[in-house]
Amino acid sequence: MQPVPGTTPTPRADARVLPAKPKQAAFAIAGFVAVLYLLELVDVITNGALDAGGITPRELSGLTGVIWAPALHFGWDHLAANTIPVLVLGFLTMAGGIGQFVAVTASIWVVGGLGVWLTAPTGTIHAGASILIFGWLTFLLLRGFLTRRFLQIGLAVALFFLYGSALWGILPGQPGISWQGHLFGAVGGVLAAWLVAKAGRQQAASKPELPGNLGM
Repeated sequence: MQPVPGTTPTPRADARVLPAKPKQAAFAIAGFVAVLYLLELVDVITNGALDAGGITPRELSGLTGVIWAPALHFGWDHLAANTIPVLVLGFLTMAGGIGQFVAVTASIWVVGGLGVWLTAPTGTIHAGASILIFGWLTFLLLRGFLTRRFLQIGLAVALFFLYGSALWGILPGQPGISWQGHLFGAVGGVLAAWLVAKAGRQQAASKPELPGNLGM
């Protein structure tokens, strides 16, 4: 039996562990990080004026911080600590294509920000890309198991050995650390992984089986 010409299956986007166009993906995530550094430079020049744009819990004006908080940092050390995880995890999250990356990141951004706004202590300000880091990490850890993709499961195991200890950051107890941002960023990643897996199953179920040529 031979496949009909022109119907040879190609690797599905939901099965990839690396972006289909790695150079473009690398430039994109590097560009995002460059914007983070530019914002921090502006913050330093303006004596920390941008820091006030973070999330201020349960204040109506603080809701705008949900939009800006993951792009703001409290100093160069804070940004430097987030840089490598953003580059690595953001790049790997692009494996499903730019559309999926934007949808996953938006879910993490919104769920993480709203979770902080609802639960963090009053009178505090929260900012930092760690919302995205924890969301991308949990997305990548769960995606393969939910989609039943062997290579993605292998990547999840490798990432767990590299970054698994960071997951303790979702628990309270570290002074000066927004564990709420870590926790709800991770929740956003779990939600995104479930939605991606669900969409993949629906897409697979909607595709008709292609006939083959029978030979004897």
